[in-house]
Amino acid sequence: MEYIKGFSYGYDSKRGDFLKPEARESLRTLKERTNISHVVIAVPALQDTAQSVEIDYNGEHMVTDDELTGMIEYARGLGLKVILKPMVNVRDGTWRAFINFIDNDVPCEPKWGDWFKSYTGYQLHYAQIAEKTGCEMLIVGCEMVMSERREKEWRGLISAVREVYSGLITYNTDKYQEDRVKWWDAVDVISSSGYYPINDWEAQLKRIEKVVKQYNKPFFFAEAGCPSRTGSSMNPNNWKHDGEANVEEQERFFKEMFSKVKEAEWVRGFALWEWHTFLYDEKAAASDRSYGVFGKPAEKVVADFYSRI
Repeated sequence: MEYIKGFSYGYDSKRGDFLKPEARESLRTLKERTNISHVVIAVPALQDTAQSVEIDYNGEHMVTDDELTGMIEYARGLGLKVILKPMVNVRDGTWRAFINFIDNDVPCEPKWGDWFKSYTGYQLHYAQIAEKTGCEMLIVGCEMVMSERREKEWRGLISAVREVYSGLITYNTDKYQEDRVKWWDAVDVISSSGYYPINDWEAQLKRIEKVVKQYNKPFFFAEAGCPSRTGSSMNPNNWKHDGEANVEEQERFFKEMFSKVKEAEWVRGFALWEWHTFLYDEKAAASDRSYGVFGKPAEKVVADFYSRI
């Protein structure tokens, strides 16, 4: 697998957003300023609660199929390769990792079977779009930690996706979960969210390497990044951390992450989190506290790292 010099894009979009010129300008800016080769287009569906079994991917919270197809074509015109990432969020704010049901079916209670039926339909819909548009890879799930024990259902979903999609398939597990997934043999590529403390990268890479060697699969970080806030480098996955804006701390995080990963040749890239569909004013970059790197020192760190690959 070629090295993925990537960024995640589109997660913050809703219906109509991909039609706006500012969205395409943002993607063009991403390509020009960070030296990426791949863009991961993330589209988040919704379910009402962590115990709901119906996944809504037709509402105003989603870009339309035509919008998505148009953005994929635009990315292609920029010379980018495309990875499609259909995700699930919970309307009440619960993190998707906590989507969970009773293992044994109980009358009048929501069931894993019902949820996977809806989730599989959702993934198949976007797998068909990925096939039609020639996406290089499809990410069939992101950080669905509580569901990962349902090995049979995940294998069935991946098998169903292969019936309609011929490209590479991966699953994006969460940080610290790489050695807990038991069905890595079913996918083509192993991937995870690399939100590790700035001082813990070496230890975590050693742990993940054992998994990669066991399954003999390519690996990349389907997410990785750090908010530009004081304190976030020690807990980069905490998007609720209330630190002051600190672009220098974000810069230090990226430098350390890249320096450690450079020594691990088995890591085949990143889809950094995240590049906004609509960019903030670059003059205000120093006061922005998000994961974005636009106009911040970390942007140059990313561009330099990717340019050397």
